[in-house]
Amino acid sequence: MISAILFISFAFFLLIGTPIAICLGMSSVFAIIADSAGRPMEAVLSVVPMLVSSSSSKFVLLAIPFFILSGNIMEKAGISEKLIRLAEVCVGHITGGLAIICVVVACFFAAISGSGPATVAALGMIIIPAMIFAGYNPQFSSALMAAASAIGVIIPPSITFVIFGSITDTSIGSLFIAGLIPGIIMGIGLLAVALWKGRKMKLEVMEKATNKERWLAFKDAIWGLMMPVIILGGIYGGIFTPTESAAVAVVYGLFVGIFIYKKIHFKEFCHLLIDSASTTAVVMFITAAATIFAYVLTRAKLNTIIGDAIYNFTGDSTILFLILVNIVFLIAGCFLDSTSALYIFVPLFMPVALTLGIDPIHFGVVIIVNLAIGLFTPPVGMNLYVACGLGKVSLKELSIAILPFVIVSLVVLLLITYIPQISLFLVQ
Repeated sequence: MISAILFISFAFFLLIGTPIAICLGMSSVFAIIADSAGRPMEAVLSVVPMLVSSSSSKFVLLAIPFFILSGNIMEKAGISEKLIRLAEVCVGHITGGLAIICVVVACFFAAISGSGPATVAALGMIIIPAMIFAGYNPQFSSALMAAASAIGVIIPPSITFVIFGSITDTSIGSLFIAGLIPGIIMGIGLLAVALWKGRKMKLEVMEKATNKERWLAFKDAIWGLMMPVIILGGIYGGIFTPTESAAVAVVYGLFVGIFIYKKIHFKEFCHLLIDSASTTAVVMFITAAATIFAYVLTRAKLNTIIGDAIYNFTGDSTILFLILVNIVFLIAGCFLDSTSALYIFVPLFMPVALTLGIDPIHFGVVIIVNLAIGLFTPPVGMNLYVACGLGKVSLKELSIAILPFVIVSLVVLLLITYIPQISLFLVQ
């Protein structure tokens, strides 16, 4: 009974266009009320605020607002323009150089923002018009930007890894390390497709920069280049935890934005705080609602039932289990945001993965790569919608142009799924 009410109400809210956090929360509340019919409403619903409080008060989740704020600070400080300028003077004279710039800068900016849509917004407004001017068509330019920016949730620091680690009690530092090589491989795959497609276009190239121009661009961008080095070096060197590194990133970003680049003033900082708080609130609202949803699943013992069904279906076959995981998370990524997908499906699959002897770090990377692909997969890929606006193309046109990048990303996903050492090489 409780499971029927949960899923029917969830589907109803989703079909009428209700935001996903409200879908999760309201369907869960309806299921709790139905399951406790006859009891005082105050007692029945008292569990809701307790769940909300427990889900949002984890120390590790403090990293989320800090990483969001640090990404916004570095974007406002103009680091994206400086990174793009450095890439231009290095490879702008090569045929297809702007495609290389798009992928490389997106990967590097990902190590600052930790968010796919934020990377599209920060870089797309500069790179997409430049690519169109150089001879790339708008659909291809927007598609490449949307796909490359998705690497932001794989290359550390990643907010999605923080959420996965908080759900599974897995080392976030180890997850960060494990995401580095898969993120680079995905970037190489996207770059190969971009250069292959670019051969058929009449492209203009930039004049080769002098060594002096390259040095000046490097010197101008060095403060931004140092940010991921400080964050990741501090974590891997054992100097501070991932949560503490997020706070260090904010302090460093403010220092660079105020005293070095001198683009952040008091008024801008107030806006940054408001924007970061708004984004954090969305993530935490989804986290709280998804926690209530997971509680109802547990109360109805659906997690056990579904987990047993998964194990019975796959048996002792790790290969078959990972195929099922990829299918579920690829589909979920097309319709759900990453936070919701993690809270709904990870508790179902994680126990089975551990039973089969799958390393939780490797399993986490496989899931996050799936969700990264979901960011640029129709119909609900967030990166697509941001890129549509910047490239002034329709969702239909962009959905067709993105297909080659989806295909190569799926190939990379298979490699990461069935060759665990790609993820675990730096961890061990």
